[in-house]
This record gives sequence, structure tokens and C-alpha cells, in this order.
Amino acid sequence: MTDDGLSKVFAALADPTRRDIVARLAVGDATVGELAEPYDVSIQAVSKHLKVLGDAGLVTRTRAAQTRPVHLEAEVFDLMTAWIERYQKRAQARYLRLDDLLAEMNPQSEADDDVAGDNSNTKGRAS
Repeated sequence: MTDDGLSKVFAALADPTRRDIVARLAVGDATVGELAEPYDVSIQAVSKHLKVLGDAGLVTRTRAAQTRPVHLEAEVFDLMTAWIERYQKRAQARYLRLDDLLAEMNPQSEADDDVAGDNSNTKGRAS
């Protein structure tokens, strides 16, 4: 997925109504009318939300007899998850390096923590 595509997906999911629609479609396909039922908005408003979700690649519409059910494209979430996990791993690696650096700069604090831990355990046992 391109950066532009990923931006469209995150922008589409920035709206709480669209997130709710996605959550409902995760359970199963639905028509526009079915998706519009719980909201105090017109079917046209829900259709606009679906257009944004469709432009982002999150939903598709198919023909099934007289209805046009909306279908969630779950593969998009795999791409989003991969993008998030990549940056999460980078951030975690940075924090681990920072922890190591701080430990090198102040090795005495670990010894102090060990002594403090031992004293608190002794006090607890003496009661």
C-alpha cells in the first residue's frame, strides 16, 4: 500500500461514524439501509461515509439480486497492522537502547535498587 493509500485509510477511520460502520461490517455484510438504521442521519449521509471508506479501499459493494451489500476488505487492516508494527518495533528498540545507555551512565542506581529491595523485604519479614 502506498503512503497516499495509507493516509486515506487513516483519514477515513478518523471519523467515529465510519469506525462504527467498519466495526459493524466486521460482523457481516450489510446494505446501506441496514447500516443507516442506528444513526439519526439520511441514507445519503451514510452513502457518503461509505464512499470515503470505499475510496480508502476499506469497503466494496457487490450486487446480490436486488441489493448491493457492503463488504469489509479486511486485507487493508493487515497492511495497516504491518505499518504500525514496523514503527512500534523501531520505537521499542530506541527505548531499549536508551535503557542500556542510562544503565551504563548510572550503574550505581541498580545497586541502590537492589539494596532498597532487600531492605523492604527484610522489614516485611520482621513484622
